[in-house]
Amino acid sequence: MKTIFEFDPSRCSACGACSVACMDQNDRSPERGEEPYRKCFTSEEGHGEKVKLNFLTKGCMHCEEAACIDACPVSCFWKDEETGLVVYDNTACVGCRLCLEACPYDAPVFDDGDRMSKCDGCIERVRIGLEPACVRVCPFDAITMKR
Repeated sequence: MKTIFEFDPSRCSACGACSVACMDQNDRSPERGEEPYRKCFTSEEGHGEKVKLNFLTKGCMHCEEAACIDACPVSCFWKDEETGLVVYDNTACVGCRLCLEACPYDAPVFDDGDRMSKCDGCIERVRIGLEPACVRVCPFDAITMKR
């Protein structure tokens, strides 16, 4: 599956900078029960001296063939023609969660009742030539954006 965002797990340390930048950019607050659109995870593999840590950041990858677009029965999603980002308008959202089931990255979130929201790729930043917040702050360039 081709995506606009790319993630290199060998460069990720799960530092959380991308999650914090996402929260800040999108005015999301843990006090309101909201999570970042981009989340970090750490997992262990192996035993004893052969334990290996695996790091992952997960969020909308703005797929070129976005499954969420086809899955939504009320057309909340579309591709922005200028940027190629998958954007949305959740005013018609019926809370069916078909977009979440279709998304391989678990990008749509439902923290405001039954209405979906998700990463918009920091579209306003991208439109003026800036990088999305998560890309800009990643200290090891684990998250990048194809242009």
